[in-house]
Amino acid sequence: MNKLIAQGAEAKIFLSDEIILKDRIPKSYRHPQLDNQIRTRRTKSEAKILTKALEAGASVPKVLNTEKFSIQIEYIKGDRLSETLNNYNEKLQFKIMRQLGKQTALLHENNIIHGDLTTSNTIWKDEKVFIIDFGLGFISTKLEDKAVDLHLIKQALEAKHYQNHEDLFEEFKKGYIWPDSKKIIERLEVVERRGRYKH
Repeated sequence: MNKLIAQGAEAKIFLSDEIILKDRIPKSYRHPQLDNQIRTRRTKSEAKILTKALEAGASVPKVLNTEKFSIQIEYIKGDRLSETLNNYNEKLQFKIMRQLGKQTALLHENNIIHGDLTTSNTIWKDEKVFIIDFGLGFISTKLEDKAVDLHLIKQALEAKHYQNHEDLFEEFKKGYIWPDSKKIIERLEVVERRGRYKH
């Protein structure tokens, strides 16, 4: 029995027997042939990115099966950090953010961009941080794209975990260590300045 647990602009997410089924929904405003191509490409791309992330040693769900418009992935049953992070003691919050920084560094070192890196897409299970939902993910070597991932998690912390968001992001940066991390953090400052001057 498939149980609908979430629906976004791109896909419906079902849970069945501890398996997540992500079904990309057709868009009526697109030409059917083009719509089929886009949905097929994005499904294939997400499966590829998840597999690459897993091979890089990142904690992400395993891909179990891929069909034309749908992907079956392992269900990570744990605490969604957007809902639970604020309830943990500070020591655990800091530990989680350092782990998330480390996981993000693994992705970026392998040129994997998450595209929607927020606490809604991170799960705490068995003393480990898992990153889920790579529906907006892509491969890129650009510093800018990696800096935008950092900008997204920083914004999420400011919005949902504002009580100590600065400390949490500092802990994230302590975990975010890899050869290009310094350059990415410098680029993040550029991204943030640009954002401020837009308003």
